[in-house]
Amino acid sequence: VYDDGDEYHLSARGRTYPSYEWFFTVRDNYDCYVSKETLLPRLSIRDIKEGDYERYDKITYNQNARRATSLKGHSRADASPESFNFNGCMHDILSILYYLRNVEVASLREGDEVPIEFFFDRETYPLKVRYKGTESDTKVKGMGRYKTYKFSPELIAGEVFNEGDEMSVFVSQDENKIPVLIESPVSVGSVKVVLKSYKGLK
Repeated sequence: VYDDGDEYHLSARGRTYPSYEWFFTVRDNYDCYVSKETLLPRLSIRDIKEGDYERYDKITYNQNARRATSLKGHSRADASPESFNFNGCMHDILSILYYLRNVEVASLREGDEVPIEFFFDRETYPLKVRYKGTESDTKVKGMGRYKTYKFSPELIAGEVFNEGDEMSVFVSQDENKIPVLIESPVSVGSVKVVLKSYKGLK
């Protein structure tokens, strides 16, 4: 997360472990710029290469007009624009995570669901994130053990996730709500996101 004037710049990079490069190469770049006031995206860019699959998608959001314009193609060079309307507040993949860090967990009971809509691949998806309570001893390799809140975002079955798959997101049990561990099955195995460092916390 970068502080960028009246916006936060959220950035995520996906890379294959070196020992798996011969089998499947991943070079995923996600960037999202959200309003500090609303935490809703103004601009998001997805530039990915996963094996032979490549995709570029630059989305400009007008939250007041309830409209998004997607510049999408196999690469930046062949991307073409298309506009879409939506009904309410709209997120992208990265802004969802940052938005959840600002949910008032004290008002939630175990099993409660937080509804969110997000725009991905020129489609709008209604998503529910289920609050699964607290964990007293979440182990994070290389970082130690944490008291955490546990959330389970609903996954969309398709090329990446299978029907019934469930993701687990563990965030620190404090006001910062840092994602310390994310675990998820995917169609070719599993993904684990592990906290390595943090800075700039309040």
